Amino acid sequence: MTLTIVALLPALQNTNGDAENATVLGRRAEWAGLDARVVAVEAREQLPERVDAIVLGSGTDSSIEQSRAVLLTMHDELRTWGTEGVPILAVGTGWELLCWGIEQPDGSSIEGLGILPGRAVPAPARVTGDLVVASPRFGTLVGFENHARDYLGAEGSPLGRVRAGTGNGRDAGQEGVVMGSVIGTHLHGPVLAKNPAFADQLLGVVAERAGLAYEPGPRAAAVDAYAAAAREAQLGAVRAAAPLAQA
Repeated sequence: MTLTIVALLPALQNTNGDAENATVLGRRAEWAGLDARVVAVEAREQLPERVDAIVLGSGTDSSIEQSRAVLLTMHDELRTWGTEGVPILAVGTGWELLCWGIEQPDGSSIEGLGILPGRAVPAPARVTGDLVVASPRFGTLVGFENHARDYLGAEGSPLGRVRAGTGNGRDAGQEGVVMGSVIGTHLHGPVLAKNPAFADQLLGVVAERAGLAYEPGPRAAAVDAYAAAAREAQLGAVRAAAPLAQA
């Protein structure tokens, strides 16, 4: 069986390299001895017959309406995949497009697909910088955030607690949203390259759904050592700037 990892709209939704999270999943699956392929999907007719995981990266505000129009053509499929437990990782504006909607500074709004709870609302100022999150499911996650909107309505099912950075904002102390295997986050990086244990958790779900077993391959250990060094360097810089909040 060949596992199919879909990168949704990478031409529009990849301003921070987040579409490459699909490549991370595909490579780690191959290193574990599993057959896997990564498929870039820019339009509904390009959807493969089988989908085992989906990555939707972040785009610019100028591309939101165009991305939304394409995603609406896949609304039924996205909802079905989410209900059936197919892992969906949505980052930045990709996450915002899957939520209830996006409020604009002028008072207008863009209706989202409603796959995830919550709503994106204008922040007092753009948020950029390191983001460290303590996730009960995925452990300590590191990345960087770059967003001009806060996120409301996700308090019941966050990805984790913010230890450094802003996350969802509005003093919630939380980052991201999780509903089953559908995950929304502000963590850029791409997040799965910086946090291989996160990728392995998702691949575990992918493999189990396909009736397969997943164990990280020996090649992953060498790559993970680089990721660990990069994580520790980032955490060290964050600690030097300010103490990490308690998880």
